[in-house]
Amino acid sequence: MTITTMKKTLSLLALAAAASQAALAGDLSTLGTLTQSEFRTMSEDLGAALSYKPIAPTEAQGITGFDIGVEVSGTDVGKSAAALRKAGASDSPMDTLMVSKLHVHKGLPLGFDVAAFMGKVSAINVNVVGGELRYALLQGGVATPAIGVRGAFTNMSGANQLALKTRSLDISISKGFAMLTPYAGIGQVWVDSTPEAGALGQESFNMGKVFAGVNFNMGLLNLALEADQTGKTTSWGAKLGLRW
Repeated sequence: MTITTMKKTLSLLALAAAASQAALAGDLSTLGTLTQSEFRTMSEDLGAALSYKPIAPTEAQGITGFDIGVEVSGTDVGKSAAALRKAGASDSPMDTLMVSKLHVHKGLPLGFDVAAFMGKVSAINVNVVGGELRYALLQGGVATPAIGVRGAFTNMSGANQLALKTRSLDISISKGFAMLTPYAGIGQVWVDSTPEAGALGQESFNMGKVFAGVNFNMGLLNLALEADQTGKTTSWGAKLGLRW
């Protein structure tokens, strides 16, 4: 696959994701019709879908380093599809929740990195923002992997009847081989899902997280692919952009 083809593929994927889910869009305006059990199941899937996903290898970028990309992620929300539909997310069945993002990562001195994203979830008509601070426990080199610890958060906005926030902590490892850098990590995600409709109560809980991915660097152009399991919910993601 050529560089031009990869750029077109991810751009078309992002447009297709936004267009297809915009057609299904709802606004969670009937959240109060859910039972507490349905609300918890929906909150688990939304927490997994909207929690922070690095889609990048572990090694520190360094003080001159940047990673800027367009990102698309999809989350299997099959177990809460009925609850989402009942809450007003869509008039049609929806088993995958798509999120489109702009993601920016910057290297800092002393092994620190920061990153932030802004995204759109068309199917439920909300926005999501998030950020991370990561520290390199081991910088990595020719013979050694990079190991880093990350703290991150996300915040959903735009839903009148639901406030959802996540926090996460993880440790990850990566090792580069020429243009290819595989990586993997494990962590924990904390979710606060607060309804503002009906007699539903707040759901605050934590879920285990494992993720793995691979980064392809072709000069300035960069492609990263990642799979994530948070709780019982599976997500995948792809990011295409510039990395140096």
